Amino acid sequence: MVQSSVLGFPRMGANRELKKATEAYWADKISQEDLLKEGKRLRLEHWNIQKDAGIDIIPSNDFAYYDHVLDHIQLFGVVPERYTKNNLSPIDQYFAMGRGLQKPEQGVDVPSLEMVKWFDSNYHYVKPTLQDNQVFKLAENPKPVQDFKEAKEAGITTRPVLLGPVSFLALGKADRGQTIEPISALEKLLPLYEDLLKQLKAAGAETVQIDEPVLVFDLQDKVKNAFKPAYEKLGSLGDAAPKLVVATYFGDIVHNIDVLKNLENLYAIHVDLVRNPEQISEVIGALGPQQVLSAGVVDGRNIWKTNFKKAIELVETAVQKLGKDRVIVSSSSSLLHTPHSLDSEKKLDAEVVNWFSFAVQKATEIAIIAKAVNEGPAAVREQLEANAQSMQARASSKQTNDQAVKERQQQVTSEMHNRKSPFPTRLAEQGKTLKLPLFPTTTIGSFPQTKDIRIQRNKFTKGEITAEEYEKFIEKEIQDVVKIQEELDLDVLVHGEPERNDMVQYFGERLKGYSFTQNGWVQSYGSRCVRPPIVVGDISRPAAMTVKESKYAASITKKPMKGMLTGPITCLRWSFPRDDVHQSVQAQQLALALRDEVVDLESAGVYVIQVDEPALREGLPLRSGKERTDYLKWAVDSFRLATSGVQDGTQIHSHFCYSEFQDFFYAIAALDADVLSIENSKSDAKLLKVFEDEAYPRHIGPGVYDIHSPRVPSEQEIKDRIKEMLQYLKPEQLWIDPDCGLKTRQWKETKAALTNMVNAAKFYRSQYS
Repeated sequence: MVQSSVLGFPRMGANRELKKATEAYWADKISQEDLLKEGKRLRLEHWNIQKDAGIDIIPSNDFAYYDHVLDHIQLFGVVPERYTKNNLSPIDQYFAMGRGLQKPEQGVDVPSLEMVKWFDSNYHYVKPTLQDNQVFKLAENPKPVQDFKEAKEAGITTRPVLLGPVSFLALGKADRGQTIEPISALEKLLPLYEDLLKQLKAAGAETVQIDEPVLVFDLQDKVKNAFKPAYEKLGSLGDAAPKLVVATYFGDIVHNIDVLKNLENLYAIHVDLVRNPEQISEVIGALGPQQVLSAGVVDGRNIWKTNFKKAIELVETAVQKLGKDRVIVSSSSSLLHTPHSLDSEKKLDAEVVNWFSFAVQKATEIAIIAKAVNEGPAAVREQLEANAQSMQARASSKQTNDQAVKERQQQVTSEMHNRKSPFPTRLAEQGKTLKLPLFPTTTIGSFPQTKDIRIQRNKFTKGEITAEEYEKFIEKEIQDVVKIQEELDLDVLVHGEPERNDMVQYFGERLKGYSFTQNGWVQSYGSRCVRPPIVVGDISRPAAMTVKESKYAASITKKPMKGMLTGPITCLRWSFPRDDVHQSVQAQQLALALRDEVVDLESAGVYVIQVDEPALREGLPLRSGKERTDYLKWAVDSFRLATSGVQDGTQIHSHFCYSEFQDFFYAIAALDADVLSIENSKSDAKLLKVFEDEAYPRHIGPGVYDIHSPRVPSEQEIKDRIKEMLQYLKPEQLWIDPDCGLKTRQWKETKAALTNMVNAAKFYRSQYS
């Protein structure tokens, strides 16, 4: 019989219970025991949800208190000495690696490990960081074994999930000052996987899911050649280990399928048939005579209902060639990237809610598809008919189609993608308008979102205060933020964004074509959750979105005020996009809406406008070739369409955080932004090295400190970073700013860090003036 499986489940809980518990622990409001107890409760709850949905193969070890890759870092002892020398408890050591730790009274001051995007998603993982003489050590009472036993005690036999050894190393890096090539450590790491698999078998695990997502990449030969010997070794354990299911997702593996051929000891191979359904034939053809295909036909990355007809046809294709016993119906990837459940959505429009499926509902969809294949369509006729009606209703809905938007898109010309003059001309005009010093200082946009801000926003949302009362509160917050920035002596100010809930949701709520959830939270990193808006139809801007607040902020200071917008690609990528039209169409619609906003900001007297595109990198197709070239073309065009309607004296900024853009830097330059700000400190300044080969023609602000950590960098630390930057950049083109927005920080640490930043900038200003 065809079985059903889920590759992973969201961790936060129906009401973000994990977020609340971890943040309470960090604030010393609950004990370590309470935190671990809450984690155990959530794991059991999530296993039972999947069991009740009818899922046959339920994952364990997909739960993490911060990040599943960080779990593996600690599991295998890949912990740099700076985190081990202070005798921290295991959980505190774990969080120190994820978010840094600063306790002066205990002599503890360590930054976090590097954090980057998980493939092309908006989830962030912590990079494994290796030493030249790396020693691996399997943790006592390994978490995957403990989680499996925990589920078993509750009456649920799970399939443990491990990040595979090749992907674990390939996604890692050498620590700063080290030269190790991580994949070279594979031979030393494999015995730990063998030991772990044996322990899982002894605990009762019959199968183990080993995620090797790097198989969707264009791999270096050293990485690609590592697969066969690694899995021959792991497969040679025979009955001493569980059966191995190698899982891939987010792309096709046809170009790497040869590394899995003839590995007869692999029980099953999982592929993403939502992202690349066309790979099914070649993958089936590469399977051995007994191997099983895990068919990922329910989207783990988006919130649209599964088209049962198409999904069942794909599964039937596999069944016809392999038989029912050799096919598993599954999610395309972990459901980590989707909200928890639709059950808590009480205010969604009745029409659009019928188009959606969150993690709990997707588990049910998987079970329905398996049942349809096993027992025939008649067994689930009611569900199939309702699904077909939902598909048709969405396709024909007036909310989906807006003829006026389509007509405006047809009128876009190539000239609309270009600024009026080249950068040198613009720079001269901006110099007259802005009168900025050498090494100008600014922030990326947001300032701390205090408890009071959240309370007042919640009151306004619930109708407990009037719009006038809320507007006065926001004006007072803006006044305070502007005053603080003036006292800090920053050069280009921001209004602080107190009125904004999220950098994409805020705009989505003001654009036609979007829908919004009450509780559709998705983990982004650590305890940070976002509530992505949903693109349900053609997009347009009914009215100005940010002009009122930015205009007011500009009116209360003599310093330049920066208007803050989220770019078209980021608005698209950090939403749940439509799956019925190409993303380039949606991006252009967003660009036109933002173009109107940029022009209105300029008309209101805001002459510095930042259009953030941190998601540009994650939208990049994972493999090189035509698809990537095409993406960069329409992505760059979208940004330029949004920003090119202004005069030369208006300065356009853009920001990128955690974006490894070394391999497509030409596209970043092609955006033609006057000033580019980038994350720099958390990535060990590696992005600066791109400027050795690529002379950036405009201005740039590589971040001088990590805002995702509560630690305060010293003035000397920031001076050292600026000194490093000046090895690659000219003084006249260098801006000084943090890595990212300050929304998640507290005011005390924010003021202290910015004071050190401004003082460091002034030091170099005096040196070069």
